[in-house]
Amino acid sequence: MKSEPKRNYSEVTEFVLLGFITPPKVQILLFLVFLLIYMVTVVGNISMIIVIKVDSRLHMPMYFFLRNLSYLDLCYSTVIAPKTLANFLAKGKKISYNGCAAQFFFFALFVTTEGFLLAVMAFDRFSAICSPLLYPVHMSQKVCAQLVTGSYICGGINSMVQTGFTFSLRFCGENRLDHFFCDVPALIKISCVDTSVNEIVLFILSAVIIITTTTVIVVSYAYILSTVLKIPSTHGRGKTFSTCGSHIAVVSLFYGAVFFMYAQPGAISSPESNKIVAVLYTLVIPMLNPLIYSLRNRDVKEAMKRILLHRK
Repeated sequence: MKSEPKRNYSEVTEFVLLGFITPPKVQILLFLVFLLIYMVTVVGNISMIIVIKVDSRLHMPMYFFLRNLSYLDLCYSTVIAPKTLANFLAKGKKISYNGCAAQFFFFALFVTTEGFLLAVMAFDRFSAICSPLLYPVHMSQKVCAQLVTGSYICGGINSMVQTGFTFSLRFCGENRLDHFFCDVPALIKISCVDTSVNEIVLFILSAVIIITTTTVIVVSYAYILSTVLKIPSTHGRGKTFSTCGSHIAVVSLFYGAVFFMYAQPGAISSPESNKIVAVLYTLVIPMLNPLIYSLRNRDVKEAMKRILLHRK
C-alpha cells in the first residue's frame, strides 16, 4: 500500500507492457508458441459455435450455453492475444492510456461473464439430472436467454466498477507495467497514490463473485451426486457423470486460476507468478475448453462428423 504520493511527475498518457523479459531468440519462440495457442483457440471456438448453430440436434439448453461459452472464450482471448503477439516483435511495446482502459474493461467484462455462465451451466445440469420432468419448464428458451443476459449484466457491472476504480488512480511518470496486458494488480503497483481502497475493492468484488458462483456450482453438483448415486445401474451412473465431466474440468481450471490471481491478498505483490497464471486463463483455458467439450462429448463429435461428411 502506498500512502505518500509522488510529486513533480507528469501524468501518464501511455503505458509500456514489459511482458516477458527474455533474450530476443526466446521472444521469437514465445511469439510462435502464443501464435499457435491463439490460432487453435480461434479455430476451436469458432468451430464449436458453428457446429452447435448448424446441427439442429444440438439446439438444446446445454449446447446453447456451450455456444455462449465458446463466444466468451473467443472474445476475451482476442482482447489479449493480438496485442501480446505484436509486443513480442515490437521495440516500444506501448499501449495508450485509453487503449489500456478499453482492454481491461472488455477483458473484465468477458471473464466475469464466463464465471457466471459456468455457474448457469452447473444449474442447467442440476435441472436436467435432478428434475428431468420439469427441465423443459426450468430451462425454457426464455429462461436460458435471461440467464445468459443476467451473466452479461453481472459481468458489465463488475467491469465498470473495476475499470472506474482502477483508472481513477493517478500514474505519475512511471508507466512500465510488469505484465503482458493491462490488469488491475500491475496497474495498482505503479500508481503514485494510496491504493488501499482499490486493493480492498478488488479483493471483495473477486471474493463475492467467486463465492457466489462457486456456491451455485458446488450445491448443484452435490444434488447431482446424490441423485446419481441412487441410480442402480453402473452404466447409468457413468453415462450421467460423463455429461458433467467436461464442465467440472473447465470449472476447476478457470476458478483455480482466477482465485490465485484476484481473490488472495498477496496477489498484488507477485508479478512473475501472476504472469504465468494469467497465460493459463487468458490463452490456454480458452484453447482447452472447446477441445475438452468436443473430445469428451459424443453428441458434439457426431455433429462434427455429420457436418464433415455432408460437405464431402
